[in-house]
Amino acid sequence: MENIIKKSYNGELKYDGEVILKYNIEYPEIVRSRYRVGEAYFNSYNKKIATDTLRYVNTELYKEAKDTYKYNKENGYPIMVFELDMKYNITYNRNGIVSMYIDKYIFSGGAHGNTIRTSQTWNLLYAKRLSLEDVYFSRNNEKYKNKCSYVIEILKKINKEIAERLQQNPGIYFDDYCTLVLETFNFDNFYIDEKCIIIYFNQYDIAPYSTGIPTFCI
Repeated sequence: MENIIKKSYNGELKYDGEVILKYNIEYPEIVRSRYRVGEAYFNSYNKKIATDTLRYVNTELYKEAKDTYKYNKENGYPIMVFELDMKYNITYNRNGIVSMYIDKYIFSGGAHGNTIRTSQTWNLLYAKRLSLEDVYFSRNNEKYKNKCSYVIEILKKINKEIAERLQQNPGIYFDDYCTLVLETFNFDNFYIDEKCIIIYFNQYDIAPYSTGIPTFCI
């Protein structure tokens, strides 16, 4: 198991003496791994995500928050504080394999904020990220004449599970979910835990906001 510590950037940005934007950006860092090259790649990759997000906060998001502040001030509306909160969750950490997802929540007005999930699975020995195909075949030991057919198997399982969930809770997925699953399926949207491969869809991909981020254990 790798020793992973939490690092972060956080703070508040002001305009005209008022706090208009708060942010918290967390990212993982592996320390003292025996897979030194893999450690370096993992750490560099995740620090870049964090610093790119910090740059976005200080430029684009701050400008948007400032423009909104000015508009609200001029029109007598309440002051709105923008927010960005980015957190990660390590879901697997064993034998040089590390899997995780990152949820980035942004509130920039409206009834609620939105969360975007990204993920990554690493083989530290080979200092590389694993693809869905890599993980699927290593876990299932299945061989197909056409490797593309593994995607069909995954989609079938997802649609079957959605149909079962809808029987218990009607309305938690969009009516045309079969089409949407096919259209929004992303090969990068997966992570692993002790039991399975988790495929996920982001908010509004296949379901309304109230459903959250749908996940499927394959």
